[in-house]
Amino acid sequence: MSATFQDLIKAVKGQIKEITPEEVLERLKAGEPWALLDVREQNEWDEGHIEDAHFIPRGFLEIRVEKTLPERDKPLIVYCGGGVRSAMAAKTLHDMGYSNVVSMSGGFTRWRELDYPVMKPRVLSDVETERYSRQIRIPEVGIAGQTKILESSVLVIGAGGLGCPSSIYLVAAGVGTIGIVDNDVVDLSNLQRQILYNTSSIGIPKTESAKATLNEINPLAEVRTYQEQLTSANILDIIEPYDIIVDGTDNFPTRYLINDASVWTGKPNIHGSVFRFEGQVTLFHPYNGPCYRCLYPNPTPLDLAPSCADAGVLGVLPGVVGLLQAVETLKFIIGQGDSLAGRLITYDALTTTFREFKLQRDPNCPVCGDSPTITEFIDYEDFCADTASDGN
Repeated sequence: MSATFQDLIKAVKGQIKEITPEEVLERLKAGEPWALLDVREQNEWDEGHIEDAHFIPRGFLEIRVEKTLPERDKPLIVYCGGGVRSAMAAKTLHDMGYSNVVSMSGGFTRWRELDYPVMKPRVLSDVETERYSRQIRIPEVGIAGQTKILESSVLVIGAGGLGCPSSIYLVAAGVGTIGIVDNDVVDLSNLQRQILYNTSSIGIPKTESAKATLNEINPLAEVRTYQEQLTSANILDIIEPYDIIVDGTDNFPTRYLINDASVWTGKPNIHGSVFRFEGQVTLFHPYNGPCYRCLYPNPTPLDLAPSCADAGVLGVLPGVVGLLQAVETLKFIIGQGDSLAGRLITYDALTTTFREFKLQRDPNCPVCGDSPTITEFIDYEDFCADTASDGN
């Protein structure tokens, strides 16, 4: 005799554990390390979901869950609309080796009836859906990831060779708010590598020209400009509204200034640098890896690290490094992939080779170490003495 759907559900529920929404809320409030997984459809998710829940529609569960939730022994609460799909999902996850899975009885419907907290995600407009469609189709991005990008804010310090490609691709990808800090004007020698500008931009402040170009690329993004020198007096006010810093400077005093502000505010700092045919990029994530001072406790002497104006740089090289900075920024925003925190990537354009170096946080670092000795801004010009000049 064939089993009915009700027979199947009864059998499944006999093999899994269920907990009520009341128990779920109690566990979450207690700070227990439970992960939440919503297996409803996109339209249901858009109408509201539990805060911090992961989202995988039931039809994609087996395909996506191992990337989204790789820790199979981590406690996991699965929920759907009424408790049926989540029960089926819990059984599937158990069969896949997830050892501590429970299904929320009554589902999200009961959660709402109890007037428990609900997060309602931003709904993308038709224009946004079409503009970012190729990105949204990536499972690791999806609408949830694209929404994070749209709601993010990134400060690009230095509108030179690195800041130009970084800001262009970040704006194109949908970063909601981007700030550009630079006190220079466009000159003819910039045009070989600084792709935000053209010949008609010569003599115009870089921030002004950059804003016009970025607005043309994506009028949906908000572009804020700071036509001023970054200093100890203004850096905290400038970086305060932003989630992430992209350091595109070629100036040792400013790099140390950015680093210290990044550590003290907890803001990730995506660092890049270029020299002739060589470039490097890393992510300084405060207390999740080293900071700039861990790598360079003291500034490099000028004769060993001349500026691009003195040593030269292949025009396309900042494009490679700047794009890597943009990639790291987007990965950090959507919380996907392996970040460069604790890793330094170098690129040699002459040999077309990448190398990776492991980095360690220095417990004796004067800023991010266990017993920091620098706890406020210093005279960075004096600290660096005769170092490189501004601009990539």
